[in-house]
Amino acid sequence: MQRRSLLRAAGAATLLAATPLATPFVRAAGTLHRFRFNLGWKIEASGAGFLLAQQRGYYKDAGLDVVIDTGNGSSSAISLVAGGAYDCASADLATMIEFNVNNPSAALKAVAIQYDLNPNAILVRKGGPIVRPADLAGKRILGQPFNASRKLFPVFAKAQGFDASGVQWENVAPDIGDTRFVKGDFDAAAYFYFTGLLNLKARGMGPEQVTVFRFSDYGMQSYGNGLVANRNAINGAPDALRAFVAASTRGWLDAIADPKAGAAAIKAREPLASEALELERLRLIVDGTMKTTATQRDGWGAASPARLQATIDETLGAFGLKASLAPADIWSDRFLPPAANRLVKA
Repeated sequence: MQRRSLLRAAGAATLLAATPLATPFVRAAGTLHRFRFNLGWKIEASGAGFLLAQQRGYYKDAGLDVVIDTGNGSSSAISLVAGGAYDCASADLATMIEFNVNNPSAALKAVAIQYDLNPNAILVRKGGPIVRPADLAGKRILGQPFNASRKLFPVFAKAQGFDASGVQWENVAPDIGDTRFVKGDFDAAAYFYFTGLLNLKARGMGPEQVTVFRFSDYGMQSYGNGLVANRNAINGAPDALRAFVAASTRGWLDAIADPKAGAAAIKAREPLASEALELERLRLIVDGTMKTTATQRDGWGAASPARLQATIDETLGAFGLKASLAPADIWSDRFLPPAANRLVKA
């Protein structure tokens, strides 16, 4: 695929004095380096750290003029990054691996982990006939073909010892599907848990009425979303990418420490958003995917070889892909700030 580079160097880059989390990078004296980032989804709490970094001037302090755009799911974001429309995006690592296997000449790499614990899940009605994961065998589950929770369902099913092939998948638009699920048309719904819980809550089904089977609680080792970048960003403008990752890390540490500030950043970017709802969603994200033993030990954004290999193996198995991949094929840690500047506090 022909790719357009958005990160050509215009003269020698000038390295300025380091900030606590970033080395400022500019294309020329007094000129900010243009960097395009895709959120992978709409304006909601999943993008809070990036928007907070932008609104507090962290990208500008790092010498970057960052454009943050909404997305339409990981598959779309990955294609846009691979094609050069964006330098980097927040996207599901499993979807990136699938893309890389099918498009080796345009393969991307993750340069930071956003969700240390995978948020993919299956939601069912509490008190209903589905009490344990194995009860999902043969049931009707809401989930679109591009839905990561649906695509990774075979890994979840295998870990729980039941056959995933008998499930009847219902390809219904999420907004309509949520309403129909609440009415009882489907047995379960496949979602990122923090998206599903609040979508259903908005339709009258509170969290106390829902049982959540999070894949990470049932044997899945895969990472969730990460920051994925194309080769032009990685090889053509590594200082810009490094500055972006550092400033984004700073934004996410702020959002983790003060979720109210993160929710306010969402509201400032999208006036129609419910600040209260996004605060609730952000707290679910922080507590369920980011405040982990690993991030408190190794810092936000880090990845271990063992879990990267598990992410590869689980993805290849779930998608039926034939490939031989190592962690270095999908991951680079050379753009992360020092670990001491990334630690997540309990």
